[in-house]
Amino acid sequence: MLPEGFKIKVFADGADLDVIREMSQKPGIKGFTTNPTLMRGAGVDDYSSFARDVLTIVKDRPVSFEVFADDLPTMESQAREIATWGSNVNIKIPITNTKGQSTADLIGRLSHDGVAINITAMFTLPQVKAIVDVIDPSTPAILSVFAGRIADAGRDPIPLMQEALKMMESRPKAELLWASPREVLNVVQANDIGCHIITITDGIINKLTGLGKDLDQFSLETVEMFYNDAQKAGYQISPSA
Repeated sequence: MLPEGFKIKVFADGADLDVIREMSQKPGIKGFTTNPTLMRGAGVDDYSSFARDVLTIVKDRPVSFEVFADDLPTMESQAREIATWGSNVNIKIPITNTKGQSTADLIGRLSHDGVAINITAMFTLPQVKAIVDVIDPSTPAILSVFAGRIADAGRDPIPLMQEALKMMESRPKAELLWASPREVLNVVQANDIGCHIITITDGIINKLTGLGKDLDQFSLETVEMFYNDAQKAGYQISPSA
């Protein structure tokens, strides 16, 4: 799926069971992520049933399911329940609730109890540091930094991601995930800085075949596309009167 020399792991992001089933057949997909927004968009109406369906499809790679409560005690109880669904489950917990209250203490408790956490919706280095300070060095964790949305705000995410990697050096089982990528170039950027994981939708996954493509050939194919579509549409330019 990725050219030789790429070390970054590709996780498939989505909530369509048919797509998840298709992606599960690709050895280049190393894990799966989803979230309540993707699930709602896919028409999922039963959270637990959907998650268990996913786990019947994906048994040998990590899958992240997110808590959806807003108060910290209920978030913790949801996290502990979701953790019982399978040994390959990572629990997604946002870095704060909607009131801006940090979930770091909650994440620390779960991590020290051996629960693999995927901390999501992270945008800043202080958030990264807060998590690095509380997670157990012996427990796997994923720190999902939304590099794509940082770029949407007009900021270059690469320096931030590089600094996050340095912060995480004391936590060898923690992995940095480049979240919300917008294009194939982001896969190259994330790989080049040493990011551990990138989570991408099937639309970008299907474009990975273009990595390293000869640009002259790409140019010719584009010209052919424009020409063929004009022919199929029957376009004509009539002389002016």
